[in-house]
Amino acid sequence: MRILVSACLLGCPCRYDGASKPHPEVLALAERHALVPVCPEQLGGLPTPRPPAERRGDRVMTEAGADVTAQYRRGAEAALALARTLRCQAAVLKERSPSCGHGAIYDGAFTRALTAGDGVTAALLSANGIPVYGESRAGEL
Repeated sequence: MRILVSACLLGCPCRYDGASKPHPEVLALAERHALVPVCPEQLGGLPTPRPPAERRGDRVMTEAGADVTAQYRRGAEAALALARTLRCQAAVLKERSPSCGHGAIYDGAFTRALTAGDGVTAALLSANGIPVYGESRAGEL
């Protein structure tokens, strides 16, 4: 199976803070599946490092109030195009992220509180029939 994976989970230092979050279960997927690393925020044109951002309804805003929704949407569309081109059958994405989070994301108040919802990329992939898993569920694949 070919799986789209948040690049930060594979050790790529592409998170907003310039760090990575390698995850053992996600790394282990490479033993059984072809992994396609992706960072939707970088694909959308955002730099690394970049100001933290959270979803507020349909918008994605930085803590300073800058609207970065267009970049997040552009990155989500690029990730979907990549998944389609390479025929990815699933995605394992970084939990709680405003682009990659699935099921629960930060609530937009920058207090680290979670709310039900999906990040921009996770929502677009799901809407287009690509099953999305957070890193804590990578072992299910």
